Amino acid sequence: MAGSLGARAQVPRTKPAPAAVPAGQTSAADTSQQFSLADLLTYVTQRHPVARQAALLPERAQQEVRFARGLFDPAASSKYYGKTLGGKEYFHDWDTQLRVPLWFGADVKAGFERGTGPYVNPENYTAPAGLSYVGISVPLAQGLLMDERRAAVRQAQALQGLAEAERRAALNKLVLQAAKDYWDWALHHQRRELLRQNVALADVRFRAVRERVRLGDLAAIDSVEALTELQNRQAALVQAQVQWQNATLLLSNYLWDEQQQPRELPAAVRPQPLPGPGAWLALPADSLAALAARARQLHPDLQKSRAKLSQLGVERRMLGNKLLPKLTLDYNLLQAGAPFSPETGASLGSAYLQNNYKLGASFAYPLLLRQERAKLQLNRLKQRETELDLQQDTRAIETGVRTVANDWEALREQLRLQEQVVLNAERLRRGEQIRFENGESSVFLLNAREASLVTARVKLAELQAKYAQTQATIRWAAGGGVE
Repeated sequence: MAGSLGARAQVPRTKPAPAAVPAGQTSAADTSQQFSLADLLTYVTQRHPVARQAALLPERAQQEVRFARGLFDPAASSKYYGKTLGGKEYFHDWDTQLRVPLWFGADVKAGFERGTGPYVNPENYTAPAGLSYVGISVPLAQGLLMDERRAAVRQAQALQGLAEAERRAALNKLVLQAAKDYWDWALHHQRRELLRQNVALADVRFRAVRERVRLGDLAAIDSVEALTELQNRQAALVQAQVQWQNATLLLSNYLWDEQQQPRELPAAVRPQPLPGPGAWLALPADSLAALAARARQLHPDLQKSRAKLSQLGVERRMLGNKLLPKLTLDYNLLQAGAPFSPETGASLGSAYLQNNYKLGASFAYPLLLRQERAKLQLNRLKQRETELDLQQDTRAIETGVRTVANDWEALREQLRLQEQVVLNAERLRRGEQIRFENGESSVFLLNAREASLVTARVKLAELQAKYAQTQATIRWAAGGGVE
């Protein structure tokens, strides 16, 4: 019953405690329970440590953006210097400032300064009431179009796309491996069931041959032949049982509860059936092109390369801006005494603006620009390398999609042929059984027919599991799709 585990895909257990279920414990409620692939993927995407670790990457990138935006946080500062020696006051120098960075590179500032005393620096001298100011610092060349602060924010924003691509890549890889391990688990279960049926059939035949030997219908050597075949099949079943148990343990590695405690699948849980003839569907004519287009757009490896190109583009703009000279203009409007108020603003005329200000300009320019030009050229080389990687990865991913699609179609043909092989092997086995019952065949030939039949059935199960794994692989090759 595929839906027995519920929408939350809970692992069947005998009690609500999160502890692991003992491997040998069974109950009447467990005997028909089925653990589907959808249940497993629910566990993997929501509770697996790798999935939870991948979910932290976008949050980490968001904090990187927050950190970069902190470069634009307003900053308040205050400093005081005073000197008194032998009871004589030399100077008192106090400066308090609020600085607000703007996105376009300028800084708005406001403050209050007071410098008094007989030995205060004349540059810092003010009236006893102090001096208020409001000003702006504007870069006119380097830093006007792009600077380190804006570049840090843009690169952090590009990092969000990179982190999301890395998250999807890690999750897709985990889901693909989980799906493959699930169908291996289903294959081992099917092989064990086939070999168990084979053992039961050999046991019935051994008992029947032994009875016919006792009645004199068959030679005693036929009972030895039947017993040997039974023992060989029992040995193969033991090996299949071990492989099934190991596959169950491997699948349990993907199971974790809400408390991040590992869980184990109970021995009575069964996988969903391997895909039958009704599920061996051909790819639509336009699906290959659609998958390739999806891969070009959504594949995490390509998204990571695009995010890196975006970061390098931001860096190139900043480095190109470094080739310009450093030219900064500072203007401060001054007001004696208390800070500016609405009354003060009403009296701000042209005469006031012309006689109450502090103006400054700075200029710097390296003559050879060797460092700046080298950094810019290195950035261009990195961009070219990333573009070439993107081209190569795009080609490789498209080829991978086509390769898996070819495997898909080849497996469909193999499955169709192998199904016919199984039907023919069943006919041969039934015919040999009739001949044996009529005394026209031997135990050896009948065992050989049955061995061929079980081999054909196991081969069909292997192809069915491989077909299911290919279905998961083609989604992964096209960029995933687990969300």
